[in-house]
Amino acid sequence: MDSRGVRRRRRRVPRSFWERALYSFAVIAAMVVVGSVAMHVIQGWSYLDSFYFTSFIATGQGPPANLYPTSAAGKIFASIFAFVSVGTVVTALLFLFGPFLGRVLRVGEEKMEELEKGMEDELRKRESPPPEN
Repeated sequence: MDSRGVRRRRRRVPRSFWERALYSFAVIAAMVVVGSVAMHVIQGWSYLDSFYFTSFIATGQGPPANLYPTSAAGKIFASIFAFVSVGTVVTALLFLFGPFLGRVLRVGEEKMEELEKGMEDELRKRESPPPEN
């Protein structure tokens, strides 16, 4: 319960890969749809050209050489969309692959600690004086 005595539901974090994939795909698809419709309306391009342009911008490749906004509104929207969409795509992919990357990082840290301990032990053996007979 919070300070007002109202019981709050905790939101469940998606744990399975497929659930995270569904959320990530939905966010990326929504971003592409919004960008495609906006460029269709602002620039008057076909939906295919708008989708083509939007997919290039959203993946950080920049505008295609043969298709770029000519109106001031199109240029402003494309600029804002580039900032928002690239961040959204990167975030969605990190949400999808984050647990895997975290596991890889933990395993790497454990291996590095093992190597470090082994090197320290080896160094101690070399620095300690030989036993006298």
